[in-house]
Amino acid sequence: MTIVSRRRFLSSAAFTIAAARLSAQTKTEIQATLAIPATATGPQVPSDFAGLSYEVEQLTDPSFFSPNNVGLVRAFKEIASHGVLRTGGNTSEFGWFKPTPHTTEPEHPHVREVVGEPKAQYYAVTAEAVRNLAGFLKATGWSCIYGINMGTNTPERAADEAEFAAKTLGPSIEYFQIGNEVDLFSRHLRDPQTWSAKTYLAEWLKMANAVAARVPGAQFGIPDVASQIEWLTEIADAWGSVEHAPRIAALTHHHYFGGPATNPDVNIPNLLKAATMARVQATADTANAAASKMGVRVRMTEGNTCYRGGKPGVSDVFAAALWAADYSLLLASNSYTGVNLHGGTGMSVANGLGGSLPGDQMLAAQGVTPAQIASHPHPFYTPIATFGSEYILEPVAYGLRFANSFAGATFFNAGLTPQLQAAGVNASAYAARLADGTTAVVVLNKDAENDLALRLDFGSGKTASVTTETLRAPALDSREAHISSRAGAGRLKDGRMSALVPHASGLLIRVS
Repeated sequence: MTIVSRRRFLSSAAFTIAAARLSAQTKTEIQATLAIPATATGPQVPSDFAGLSYEVEQLTDPSFFSPNNVGLVRAFKEIASHGVLRTGGNTSEFGWFKPTPHTTEPEHPHVREVVGEPKAQYYAVTAEAVRNLAGFLKATGWSCIYGINMGTNTPERAADEAEFAAKTLGPSIEYFQIGNEVDLFSRHLRDPQTWSAKTYLAEWLKMANAVAARVPGAQFGIPDVASQIEWLTEIADAWGSVEHAPRIAALTHHHYFGGPATNPDVNIPNLLKAATMARVQATADTANAAASKMGVRVRMTEGNTCYRGGKPGVSDVFAAALWAADYSLLLASNSYTGVNLHGGTGMSVANGLGGSLPGDQMLAAQGVTPAQIASHPHPFYTPIATFGSEYILEPVAYGLRFANSFAGATFFNAGLTPQLQAAGVNASAYAARLADGTTAVVVLNKDAENDLALRLDFGSGKTASVTTETLRAPALDSREAHISSRAGAGRLKDGRMSALVPHASGLLIRVS
Protein backbone atom coordinates (compact mmCIF):
# COMPACT_ATOMS: atom_id res chain seq x y z
CA MET A 1 0.00 0.00 0.00
CA THR A 2 1.25 3.46 -0.91
CA ILE A 3 -0.08 6.68 0.61
CA VAL A 4 0.77 10.07 -0.88
CA SER A 5 -0.02 12.97 1.42
CA ARG A 6 0.65 16.63 2.07
CA ARG A 7 2.68 17.83 5.07
CA ARG A 8 -0.44 18.85 6.95
CA PHE A 9 -2.43 15.73 6.14
CA LEU A 10 -3.78 13.28 8.65
CA SER A 11 -2.55 9.74 8.15
CA SER A 12 -5.27 7.22 7.44
CA ALA A 13 -5.85 3.66 6.32
CA ALA A 14 -6.41 2.74 2.70
CA PHE A 15 -9.88 2.25 1.33
CA THR A 16 -11.09 -1.23 0.52
CA ILE A 17 -12.99 -1.70 -2.69
CA ALA A 18 -16.14 -2.86 -0.94
CA ALA A 19 -16.33 -0.52 2.02
CA ALA A 20 -15.02 2.65 3.61
CA ARG A 21 -17.14 5.78 3.72
CA LEU A 22 -15.97 9.34 4.06
CA SER A 23 -18.69 10.17 6.59
CA ALA A 24 -21.71 8.67 8.24
CA GLN A 25 -24.03 11.23 6.66
CA THR A 26 -24.72 9.34 3.46
CA LYS A 27 -28.42 9.37 2.66
CA THR A 28 -28.54 6.99 -0.29
CA GLU A 29 -26.57 4.28 -2.01
CA ILE A 30 -27.25 4.54 -5.73
CA GLN A 31 -26.71 1.50 -7.91
CA ALA A 32 -25.41 1.53 -11.48
CA THR A 33 -23.94 -0.93 -13.97
CA LEU A 34 -21.23 -0.15 -16.51
CA ALA A 35 -20.19 -2.38 -19.41
CA ILE A 36 -16.59 -2.05 -20.57
CA PRO A 37 -15.97 -2.80 -24.28
CA ALA A 38 -13.46 -5.41 -25.34
CA THR A 39 -11.57 -3.15 -27.77
CA ALA A 40 -10.11 0.28 -27.15
CA THR A 41 -10.75 2.45 -30.21
CA GLY A 42 -10.77 5.93 -28.72
CA PRO A 43 -8.11 8.65 -28.48
CA GLN A 44 -4.61 7.85 -27.26
CA VAL A 45 -3.32 9.88 -24.33
CA PRO A 46 0.24 11.23 -24.67
CA SER A 47 2.66 9.93 -22.04
CA ASP A 48 3.36 13.55 -21.04
CA PHE A 49 -0.28 14.64 -20.82
CA ALA A 50 0.04 16.23 -17.36
CA GLY A 51 1.27 19.82 -17.34
CA LEU A 52 1.77 22.90 -15.19
CA SER A 53 1.74 26.55 -16.20
CA TYR A 54 3.88 29.29 -14.62
CA GLU A 55 4.30 33.00 -15.11
CA VAL A 56 7.31 34.17 -17.12
CA GLU A 57 8.03 36.44 -14.14
CA GLN A 58 9.07 33.27 -12.29
CA LEU A 59 12.19 33.19 -14.48
CA THR A 60 13.45 36.44 -12.95
CA ASP A 61 14.66 34.19 -10.12
CA PRO A 62 17.18 31.89 -11.82
CA SER A 63 17.29 29.64 -8.75
CA PHE A 64 13.59 28.69 -9.04
CA PHE A 65 13.58 26.50 -12.14
CA SER A 66 16.98 25.00 -11.37
CA PRO A 67 18.22 21.44 -10.88
CA ASN A 68 19.49 22.61 -7.50
CA ASN A 69 15.93 23.39 -6.38
CA VAL A 70 15.47 19.80 -5.27
CA GLY A 71 12.15 20.41 -3.50
CA LEU A 72 10.51 21.67 -6.66
CA VAL A 73 12.10 18.91 -8.73
CA ARG A 74 10.62 16.35 -6.33
CA ALA A 75 7.17 17.96 -6.48
CA PHE A 76 7.11 17.89 -10.29
CA LYS A 77 8.12 14.23 -10.33
CA GLU A 78 5.43 13.38 -7.78
CA ILE A 79 2.79 14.69 -10.17
CA ALA A 80 4.17 12.89 -13.23
CA SER A 81 7.38 11.23 -14.35
CA HIS A 82 6.97 13.02 -17.69
CA GLY A 83 5.04 16.23 -18.18
CA VAL A 84 5.04 19.61 -19.89
CA LEU A 85 5.91 22.89 -18.18
CA ARG A 86 4.47 25.96 -19.86
CA THR A 87 5.88 29.45 -19.24
CA GLY A 88 3.51 32.31 -20.00
CA GLY A 89 0.81 34.11 -18.06
CA ASN A 90 0.04 37.82 -17.91
CA THR A 91 3.65 38.67 -17.09
CA SER A 92 4.89 37.09 -20.33
CA GLU A 93 3.67 40.16 -22.24
CA PHE A 94 6.15 42.27 -20.27
CA GLY A 95 9.14 39.94 -20.38
CA TRP A 96 12.35 40.79 -22.21
CA PHE A 97 15.43 38.72 -22.92
CA LYS A 98 18.67 39.74 -21.22
CA PRO A 99 21.45 37.64 -22.80
CA THR A 100 24.33 39.17 -20.80
CA PRO A 101 24.58 40.88 -17.40
CA HIS A 102 25.51 44.09 -19.23
CA THR A 103 22.55 44.09 -21.62
CA THR A 104 20.44 47.17 -21.04
CA GLU A 105 16.67 47.10 -20.99
CA PRO A 106 15.25 48.03 -24.41
CA GLU A 107 12.63 50.65 -25.04
CA HIS A 108 9.12 49.22 -24.81
CA PRO A 109 6.07 50.15 -26.87
CA HIS A 110 3.60 52.46 -25.17
CA VAL A 111 0.95 50.58 -23.23
CA ARG A 112 -2.43 52.11 -22.43
CA GLU A 113 -3.13 52.33 -18.71
CA VAL A 114 -6.64 51.04 -18.02
CA VAL A 115 -8.40 50.92 -14.66
CA GLY A 116 -8.55 47.30 -13.49
CA GLU A 117 -5.62 46.18 -15.63
CA PRO A 118 -2.09 45.81 -14.24
CA LYS A 119 0.35 48.63 -14.93
CA ALA A 120 3.28 47.79 -17.15
CA GLN A 121 6.08 46.21 -15.12
CA TYR A 122 8.85 44.58 -17.12
CA TYR A 123 10.69 41.35 -16.31
CA ALA A 124 14.16 40.37 -17.48
CA VAL A 125 14.63 36.75 -18.56
CA THR A 126 18.36 36.13 -18.26
CA ALA A 127 20.54 33.62 -20.03
CA GLU A 128 21.30 32.12 -16.62
CA ALA A 129 17.61 31.51 -16.00
CA VAL A 130 17.24 29.71 -19.34
CA ARG A 131 20.31 27.57 -18.71
CA ASN A 132 19.01 26.64 -15.26
CA LEU A 133 15.64 25.84 -16.79
CA ALA A 134 17.38 23.35 -19.09
CA GLY A 135 18.89 21.61 -16.07
CA PHE A 136 15.55 21.63 -14.26
CA LEU A 137 13.78 19.97 -17.20
CA LYS A 138 16.47 17.31 -17.40
CA ALA A 139 16.21 16.65 -13.66
CA THR A 140 12.41 16.30 -13.73
CA GLY A 141 12.04 14.44 -17.03
CA TRP A 142 9.67 17.17 -18.23
CA SER A 143 9.66 19.26 -21.40
CA CYS A 144 8.65 22.88 -21.99
CA ILE A 145 6.28 25.10 -23.94
CA TYR A 146 8.37 28.25 -24.10
CA GLY A 147 6.38 31.48 -23.95
CA ILE A 148 7.57 34.58 -25.80
CA ASN A 149 6.31 38.13 -25.33
CA MET A 150 4.06 39.39 -28.11
CA GLY A 151 2.39 42.31 -26.35
CA THR A 152 5.46 44.55 -25.90
CA ASN A 153 8.06 42.97 -28.12
CA THR A 154 9.55 43.12 -31.61
CA PRO A 155 10.07 40.28 -34.11
CA GLU A 156 13.85 40.75 -33.88
CA ARG A 157 13.95 40.47 -30.09
CA ALA A 158 11.56 37.53 -30.16
CA ALA A 159 13.89 35.75 -32.59
CA ASP A 160 16.92 36.49 -30.40
CA GLU A 161 15.30 34.88 -27.38
CA ALA A 162 13.90 31.93 -29.32
CA GLU A 163 17.28 31.16 -30.87
CA PHE A 164 19.00 31.12 -27.49
CA ALA A 165 16.22 29.07 -25.90
CA ALA A 166 16.30 26.54 -28.73
CA LYS A 167 20.06 26.08 -28.46
CA THR A 168 19.96 25.89 -24.68
CA LEU A 169 16.89 23.74 -24.11
CA GLY A 170 17.30 21.60 -27.22
CA PRO A 171 14.81 18.73 -27.48
CA SER A 172 13.23 19.80 -24.18
CA ILE A 173 11.26 22.45 -26.07
CA GLU A 174 7.90 21.17 -27.23
CA TYR A 175 7.15 24.38 -29.13
CA PHE A 176 7.08 28.16 -28.81
CA GLN A 177 4.00 30.07 -27.71
CA ILE A 178 4.05 33.69 -28.92
CA GLY A 179 1.49 35.70 -26.99
CA ASN A 180 -0.70 34.99 -23.97
CA GLU A 181 -4.48 35.48 -23.91
CA VAL A 182 -4.27 37.48 -27.10
CA ASP A 183 -8.04 37.86 -27.30
CA LEU A 184 -7.73 40.19 -24.28
CA PHE A 185 -5.06 42.45 -25.83
CA SER A 186 -7.79 44.97 -26.64
CA ARG A 187 -8.07 45.76 -22.93
CA HIS A 188 -4.72 47.55 -22.72
CA LEU A 189 -2.17 46.28 -25.25
CA ARG A 190 -3.88 47.01 -28.58
CA ASP A 191 -6.50 49.32 -30.04
CA PRO A 192 -9.91 47.86 -29.09
CA GLN A 193 -11.42 49.34 -32.26
CA THR A 194 -9.20 47.32 -34.59
CA TRP A 195 -8.01 44.27 -32.62
CA SER A 196 -9.46 40.98 -33.85
CA ALA A 197 -8.47 37.43 -34.72
CA LYS A 198 -7.55 38.70 -38.19
CA THR A 199 -5.25 41.51 -37.01
CA TYR A 200 -3.76 39.19 -34.40
CA LEU A 201 -2.89 36.57 -37.01
CA ALA A 202 -1.20 39.13 -39.26
CA GLU A 203 0.95 40.40 -36.39
CA TRP A 204 1.66 36.90 -35.06
CA LEU A 205 2.90 35.72 -38.47
CA LYS A 206 5.56 38.44 -38.52
CA MET A 207 6.94 37.27 -35.19
CA ALA A 208 6.61 33.56 -35.92
CA ASN A 209 8.35 33.90 -39.29
CA ALA A 210 11.17 35.86 -37.66
CA VAL A 211 11.63 33.04 -35.15
CA ALA A 212 11.40 30.33 -37.82
CA ALA A 213 14.09 32.08 -39.88
CA ARG A 214 16.50 31.80 -36.94
CA VAL A 215 15.34 28.44 -35.56
CA PRO A 216 14.96 25.90 -38.38
CA GLY A 217 12.22 23.42 -37.58
CA ALA A 218 10.61 25.66 -34.96
CA GLN A 219 7.05 24.73 -34.06
CA PHE A 220 4.39 26.92 -32.51
CA GLY A 221 1.20 26.87 -30.50
CA ILE A 222 -1.55 29.26 -31.57
CA PRO A 223 -3.51 31.37 -30.48
CA ASP A 224 -3.60 30.81 -26.66
CA VAL A 225 -6.88 32.64 -26.14
CA ALA A 226 -8.38 33.31 -22.72
CA SER A 227 -12.01 32.59 -23.54
CA GLN A 228 -12.96 33.49 -27.11
CA ILE A 229 -12.81 29.96 -28.45
CA GLU A 230 -14.27 31.16 -31.75
CA TRP A 231 -10.83 32.62 -32.53
CA LEU A 232 -9.64 29.04 -33.11
CA THR A 233 -12.33 28.64 -35.75
CA GLU A 234 -11.45 31.95 -37.44
CA ILE A 235 -7.74 31.12 -37.51
CA ALA A 236 -8.36 27.62 -38.86
CA ASP A 237 -10.58 29.04 -41.60
CA ALA A 238 -7.90 31.58 -42.57
CA TRP A 239 -4.94 29.22 -42.34
CA GLY A 240 -5.30 27.74 -45.79
CA SER A 241 -4.55 31.12 -47.35
CA VAL A 242 -1.36 31.71 -45.35
CA GLU A 243 1.71 31.50 -47.58
CA HIS A 244 4.81 29.76 -46.19
CA ALA A 245 2.96 29.05 -42.97
CA PRO A 246 5.02 28.26 -39.86
CA ARG A 247 4.75 24.78 -38.42
CA ILE A 248 1.89 24.50 -35.93
CA ALA A 249 2.15 21.94 -33.15
CA ALA A 250 -1.20 22.61 -31.46
CA LEU A 251 -4.17 24.91 -31.24
CA THR A 252 -4.17 26.29 -27.70
CA HIS A 253 -6.65 27.90 -25.35
CA HIS A 254 -7.17 28.58 -21.65
CA HIS A 255 -9.97 27.58 -19.33
CA TYR A 256 -11.00 28.72 -15.87
CA PHE A 257 -14.25 27.50 -14.34
CA GLY A 258 -15.14 31.03 -13.18
CA GLY A 259 -13.97 34.00 -11.20
CA PRO A 260 -12.85 36.11 -9.54
CA ALA A 261 -12.87 35.03 -5.88
CA THR A 262 -15.54 37.57 -4.97
CA ASN A 263 -18.02 35.98 -7.39
CA PRO A 264 -20.55 34.01 -5.27
CA ASP A 265 -21.21 31.66 -8.18
CA VAL A 266 -17.70 30.26 -7.74
CA ASN A 267 -18.54 27.60 -5.19
CA ILE A 268 -18.14 23.87 -4.70
CA PRO A 269 -21.63 22.78 -5.89
CA ASN A 270 -21.28 24.74 -9.13
CA LEU A 271 -17.71 23.54 -9.65
CA LEU A 272 -18.74 19.90 -9.48
CA LYS A 273 -22.15 19.87 -11.14
CA ALA A 274 -22.62 18.01 -14.42
CA ALA A 275 -23.46 21.19 -16.36
CA THR A 276 -19.93 22.47 -15.69
CA MET A 277 -18.38 19.61 -17.65
CA ALA A 278 -21.06 19.91 -20.33
CA ARG A 279 -19.76 23.41 -21.06
CA VAL A 280 -16.22 22.03 -21.20
CA GLN A 281 -17.39 19.46 -23.75
CA ALA A 282 -18.92 22.19 -25.90
CA THR A 283 -15.61 24.07 -25.90
CA ALA A 284 -13.73 20.90 -26.81
CA ASP A 285 -16.09 20.24 -29.72
CA THR A 286 -15.43 23.71 -31.17
CA ALA A 287 -11.67 23.48 -30.60
CA ASN A 288 -11.38 20.02 -32.14
CA ALA A 289 -13.38 21.04 -35.20
CA ALA A 290 -10.91 23.88 -35.79
CA ALA A 291 -7.88 21.69 -35.11
CA SER A 292 -9.01 19.04 -37.59
CA LYS A 293 -9.01 21.67 -40.35
CA MET A 294 -5.33 22.34 -39.61
CA GLY A 295 -4.33 18.72 -39.06
CA VAL A 296 -3.25 19.27 -35.45
CA ARG A 297 -4.53 18.57 -31.93
CA VAL A 298 -5.58 20.87 -29.10
CA ARG A 299 -3.92 21.67 -25.78
CA MET A 300 -5.33 23.54 -22.80
CA THR A 301 -2.24 25.58 -21.90
CA GLU A 302 -3.49 27.54 -18.89
CA GLY A 303 -6.40 27.11 -16.54
CA ASN A 304 -7.69 26.24 -13.12
CA THR A 305 -10.74 26.51 -10.90
CA CYS A 306 -11.02 30.29 -10.48
CA TYR A 307 -9.24 32.99 -12.45
CA ARG A 308 -7.27 35.85 -10.89
CA GLY A 309 -5.49 33.70 -8.33
CA GLY A 310 -8.18 31.29 -7.16
CA LYS A 311 -10.75 31.30 -4.38
CA PRO A 312 -10.03 30.13 -0.83
CA GLY A 313 -12.39 27.35 0.17
CA VAL A 314 -12.89 26.30 -3.44
CA SER A 315 -9.53 26.28 -5.22
CA ASP A 316 -7.46 24.93 -2.31
CA VAL A 317 -9.74 22.14 -1.08
CA PHE A 318 -10.53 18.58 -2.07
CA ALA A 319 -13.35 19.59 -4.42
CA ALA A 320 -10.65 21.05 -6.67
CA ALA A 321 -8.99 17.62 -6.82
CA LEU A 322 -12.16 15.98 -8.12
CA TRP A 323 -12.66 18.82 -10.59
CA ALA A 324 -9.06 18.56 -11.87
CA ALA A 325 -9.28 14.79 -12.35
CA ASP A 326 -12.62 15.03 -14.16
CA TYR A 327 -11.59 18.01 -16.29
CA SER A 328 -8.27 16.41 -17.30
CA LEU A 329 -9.79 13.06 -18.22
CA LEU A 330 -12.61 14.70 -20.16
CA LEU A 331 -10.12 16.63 -22.30
CA ALA A 332 -7.92 13.54 -22.69
CA SER A 333 -10.94 11.62 -23.96
CA ASN A 334 -11.42 14.45 -26.48
CA SER A 335 -7.94 13.97 -28.01
CA TYR A 336 -6.27 16.91 -26.24
CA THR A 337 -2.51 16.58 -26.01
CA GLY A 338 -2.45 17.85 -22.45
CA VAL A 339 -3.61 20.15 -19.68
CA ASN A 340 -1.48 22.84 -17.99
CA LEU A 341 -2.85 23.92 -14.61
CA HIS A 342 -1.68 27.41 -13.68
CA GLY A 343 0.17 28.21 -10.48
CA GLY A 344 3.49 29.31 -9.07
CA THR A 345 4.38 31.67 -6.27
CA GLY A 346 1.88 34.17 -4.93
CA MET A 347 4.04 37.12 -5.94
CA SER A 348 4.43 36.04 -9.56
CA VAL A 349 0.68 35.62 -10.05
CA ALA A 350 -0.19 38.75 -8.08
CA ASN A 351 2.22 40.82 -10.20
CA GLY A 352 0.34 39.73 -13.29
CA LEU A 353 -2.89 40.94 -11.69
CA GLY A 354 -1.66 44.34 -10.60
CA GLY A 355 -0.06 43.40 -7.29
CA SER A 356 -2.73 41.63 -5.22
CA LEU A 357 -4.93 38.54 -5.18
CA PRO A 358 -8.73 38.96 -4.95
CA GLY A 359 -8.81 35.96 -2.60
CA ASP A 360 -6.69 37.83 -0.05
CA GLN A 361 -9.02 40.81 -0.24
CA MET A 362 -12.03 38.53 0.23
CA LEU A 363 -10.57 36.90 3.35
CA ALA A 364 -9.50 40.21 4.83
CA ALA A 365 -13.03 41.57 4.36
CA GLN A 366 -14.34 38.55 6.27
CA GLY A 367 -12.08 39.36 9.21
CA VAL A 368 -9.64 36.51 8.67
CA THR A 369 -6.33 37.25 10.37
CA PRO A 370 -3.11 37.69 8.36
CA ALA A 371 -1.69 34.53 9.96
CA GLN A 372 -4.72 32.52 8.87
CA ILE A 373 -4.53 33.97 5.37
CA ALA A 374 -0.86 33.00 5.18
CA SER A 375 -1.77 29.37 5.95
CA HIS A 376 -3.49 29.14 2.56
CA PRO A 377 -1.44 28.47 -0.58
CA HIS A 378 -0.70 31.57 -2.62
CA PRO A 379 -2.04 31.77 -5.24
CA PHE A 380 -4.99 29.80 -3.91
CA TYR A 381 -5.26 27.57 -6.99
CA THR A 382 -1.59 26.65 -7.33
CA PRO A 383 -0.92 22.91 -7.77
CA ILE A 384 2.42 23.28 -5.95
CA ALA A 385 2.42 25.67 -3.00
CA THR A 386 5.49 27.35 -1.55
CA PHE A 387 5.63 27.45 2.26
CA GLY A 388 9.02 28.85 3.19
CA SER A 389 11.53 26.46 1.69
CA GLU A 390 9.00 23.65 1.26
CA TYR A 391 7.08 22.78 -1.91
CA ILE A 392 3.75 21.12 -1.11
CA LEU A 393 1.33 19.40 -3.50
CA GLU A 394 -2.10 20.96 -3.15
CA PRO A 395 -5.40 19.06 -3.71
CA VAL A 396 -5.71 20.21 -7.33
CA ALA A 397 -2.33 18.57 -8.03
CA TYR A 398 -3.60 15.27 -6.66
CA GLY A 399 -6.48 15.42 -9.11
CA LEU A 400 -4.06 15.93 -11.99
CA ARG A 401 -1.85 13.12 -10.70
CA PHE A 402 -4.84 10.79 -10.39
CA ALA A 403 -5.91 11.53 -13.96
CA ASN A 404 -2.36 10.97 -15.15
CA SER A 405 -2.84 7.28 -14.44
CA PHE A 406 -4.17 7.24 -18.01
CA ALA A 407 -0.92 8.62 -19.50
CA GLY A 408 -0.08 6.57 -22.58
CA ALA A 409 -3.47 4.82 -22.53
CA THR A 410 -6.08 4.37 -25.26
CA PHE A 411 -9.68 5.18 -24.37
CA PHE A 412 -12.62 2.86 -24.76
CA ASN A 413 -15.52 4.56 -26.53
CA ALA A 414 -18.06 3.54 -23.93
CA GLY A 415 -20.08 6.64 -22.96
CA LEU A 416 -19.88 5.76 -19.27
CA THR A 417 -20.59 9.15 -17.69
CA PRO A 418 -24.09 9.56 -19.17
CA GLN A 419 -24.98 6.12 -17.80
CA LEU A 420 -24.06 7.16 -14.27
CA GLN A 421 -25.89 10.45 -14.53
CA ALA A 422 -28.98 8.66 -15.81
CA ALA A 423 -28.86 6.53 -12.66
CA GLY A 424 -29.18 9.71 -10.61
CA VAL A 425 -25.67 10.21 -9.25
CA ASN A 426 -23.36 13.14 -9.94
CA ALA A 427 -20.43 11.08 -11.16
CA SER A 428 -18.11 10.66 -14.12
CA ALA A 429 -16.42 7.53 -15.44
CA TYR A 430 -13.66 6.82 -17.96
CA ALA A 431 -12.16 3.55 -19.19
CA ALA A 432 -8.95 2.91 -21.11
CA ARG A 433 -6.44 0.26 -22.10
CA LEU A 434 -3.16 1.21 -20.43
CA ALA A 435 0.20 1.01 -22.18
CA ASP A 436 0.98 -2.28 -20.39
CA GLY A 437 -2.24 -3.88 -21.63
CA THR A 438 -4.10 -3.45 -18.36
CA THR A 439 -7.71 -2.31 -18.46
CA ALA A 440 -8.37 0.66 -16.18
CA VAL A 441 -11.56 2.40 -15.07
CA VAL A 442 -11.71 5.71 -13.20
CA VAL A 443 -14.94 6.63 -11.43
CA LEU A 444 -15.25 10.09 -9.85
CA ASN A 445 -18.19 10.34 -7.47
CA LYS A 446 -18.68 14.10 -7.12
CA ASP A 447 -21.94 13.67 -5.24
CA ALA A 448 -21.78 15.30 -1.80
CA GLU A 449 -24.10 12.74 -0.19
CA ASN A 450 -24.75 9.62 -2.24
CA ASP A 451 -22.46 6.60 -2.42
CA LEU A 452 -22.26 4.71 -5.70
CA ALA A 453 -22.70 0.94 -5.65
CA LEU A 454 -21.14 0.04 -8.97
CA ARG A 455 -21.30 -3.17 -10.95
CA LEU A 456 -18.69 -3.50 -13.70
CA ASP A 457 -18.94 -5.94 -16.59
CA PHE A 458 -15.69 -6.54 -18.48
CA GLY A 459 -17.04 -9.37 -20.65
CA SER A 460 -18.33 -12.85 -19.99
CA GLY A 461 -15.89 -15.54 -18.86
CA LYS A 462 -12.98 -13.30 -17.89
CA THR A 463 -11.05 -13.93 -14.70
CA ALA A 464 -8.38 -11.49 -13.57
CA SER A 465 -6.79 -9.87 -10.54
CA VAL A 466 -7.75 -6.34 -9.50
CA THR A 467 -5.79 -3.48 -7.95
CA THR A 468 -7.21 -0.13 -6.92
CA GLU A 469 -6.28 3.45 -6.11
CA THR A 470 -8.50 5.89 -4.26
CA LEU A 471 -8.61 9.67 -4.31
CA ARG A 472 -10.19 10.95 -1.12
CA ALA A 473 -10.38 13.36 1.79
CA PRO A 474 -12.63 13.69 4.85
CA ALA A 475 -14.93 16.15 3.03
CA LEU A 476 -15.21 18.20 -0.15
CA ASP A 477 -14.06 21.32 1.67
CA SER A 478 -11.09 19.62 3.37
CA ARG A 479 -7.76 21.31 2.71
CA GLU A 480 -6.14 17.99 1.90
CA ALA A 481 -6.13 15.09 -0.53
CA HIS A 482 -4.90 11.50 -0.38
CA ILE A 483 -4.10 8.88 -2.99
CA SER A 484 -3.96 5.32 -1.66
CA SER A 485 -3.20 2.17 -3.62
CA ARG A 486 -4.06 -1.44 -2.83
CA ALA A 487 -2.83 -4.54 -4.60
CA GLY A 488 -4.86 -7.73 -4.56
CA ALA A 489 -8.11 -5.86 -4.04
CA GLY A 490 -10.16 -8.67 -5.59
CA ARG A 491 -10.75 -10.73 -8.70
CA LEU A 492 -13.16 -10.74 -11.59
CA LYS A 493 -15.68 -13.58 -11.64
CA ASP A 494 -17.15 -14.27 -15.08
CA GLY A 495 -15.87 -10.85 -16.11
CA ARG A 496 -17.86 -9.02 -13.44
CA MET A 497 -17.14 -7.30 -10.17
CA SER A 498 -18.76 -4.92 -7.71
CA ALA A 499 -17.24 -1.82 -6.15
CA LEU A 500 -18.39 0.89 -3.80
CA VAL A 501 -17.37 4.44 -4.68
CA PRO A 502 -18.14 6.60 -1.63
CA HIS A 503 -19.53 10.07 -2.09
CA ALA A 504 -16.90 12.75 -2.70
CA SER A 505 -14.17 10.33 -3.80
CA GLY A 506 -12.48 8.81 -6.80
CA LEU A 507 -11.70 5.18 -7.54
CA LEU A 508 -9.26 3.75 -10.07
CA ILE A 509 -9.65 0.05 -10.86
CA ARG A 510 -6.96 -1.85 -12.78
CA VAL A 511 -7.80 -5.26 -14.19
CA SER A 512 -4.74 -7.17 -15.34
